[in-house]
Amino acid sequence: MDYRKYSVSRRDKQPLLDFILGALRSSGCRVLCHSDAAEAPFRVTFEAPDGERIGIVAYAFFANRRITRNRPEDEHRFQVKYGPKTSELHPLWQDPFDLYTTLFLGINPEQGFFVAADPVLHSPTRFFISVEFKDEQVHEVLNSGWHAWERQKRSQSGLEEPVEIMVGGVPESFLRYVRFERAAKGLDTGHRSLLADKVAELEQIRISSPDDAKPFAHAADLHHLAAEFQLSQTEILDLLQSAPRLKMAGRGWVAEAHLVRQLAELPRVTDCTRLEEDGRPDVRIVLRGCRPLYIECKNILRATYADGTCRLDFQRTRASKADPCSRYYAPTEFDLVAACLHPRAERWEFRYALTADLDPHDKCKGRLSNRVRLDERWSIDPLPVLTRASSQ
Repeated sequence: MDYRKYSVSRRDKQPLLDFILGALRSSGCRVLCHSDAAEAPFRVTFEAPDGERIGIVAYAFFANRRITRNRPEDEHRFQVKYGPKTSELHPLWQDPFDLYTTLFLGINPEQGFFVAADPVLHSPTRFFISVEFKDEQVHEVLNSGWHAWERQKRSQSGLEEPVEIMVGGVPESFLRYVRFERAAKGLDTGHRSLLADKVAELEQIRISSPDDAKPFAHAADLHHLAAEFQLSQTEILDLLQSAPRLKMAGRGWVAEAHLVRQLAELPRVTDCTRLEEDGRPDVRIVLRGCRPLYIECKNILRATYADGTCRLDFQRTRASKADPCSRYYAPTEFDLVAACLHPRAERWEFRYALTADLDPHDKCKGRLSNRVRLDERWSIDPLPVLTRASSQ
């Protein structure tokens, strides 16, 4: 398998591998094969209780709670490191054939729990970074057996990084975690959170059967997907057959499809097209007699502000090393924003706002704030917002 392997201490890392193997067995799985504890990341193949064969590549580290000077007393962490501390960036491998699922997690063998972060969001990573979480989250994991929460930290430049969704569980929920991470690969934050909340229900869904070599779902699964996505079965199949769109499916394709469908039905709209070029807005729309307008489509976060107002984590996942502010959008990049409410409402509904009405970033001049509140500036009716944008 074409991924970078690291030599580690077998004696030090054996408890991590033992936890993973024991957790799979406690979930009813039969371990088929695994790599040695002296080699990281760990590779394991196993058979699930339903007969499905699954492979994982696990970047696993010790999670602990140690009192550290100038750090909160209730803080737990796992430190990401293999080998010496350097400035090198290390990719977290993803199987291009989707036969293996990549895991990125901290394990506390003594207390019997794991805490996992998004391997896509963290790749590439530097070693000797820490992923922190709190006592209250550990208590919830141990009490309920499965828990998800938001985590946000600041970069070395002092700017906020994107919100990420952490999940934690006990050994008996490890198979659930593997299937969650397989389904969540590449999802935006809002839908990763939604999936984490619904994983007990959604883990029963299979896109394909291990006994079926066809790349498409069975009819019953397609029916469930059609209901979940509110798309026809033909549209689901078209999506699965289109490789570029399949890669983007977890990054908002369904939201964009519904947005284009709804906008195209508006009066005065002569053209509405989804754009596929990197670095460009998501949708181009033209009202009769007006210039083209460009729309950025974003999914809201699942958790709200304290007053119940919806939140939008409005920034890019990555920033250039030369300019940390490049993480945030400039008001000239598009004319309006469409916020998709599905991660919370579980309906494909949108709210619309002019880019010019959004707050500026308090530290990055010429950029928009990443903390967006869906307040009175946002409209349920897109036409007045489009009309205003056309007149500017």
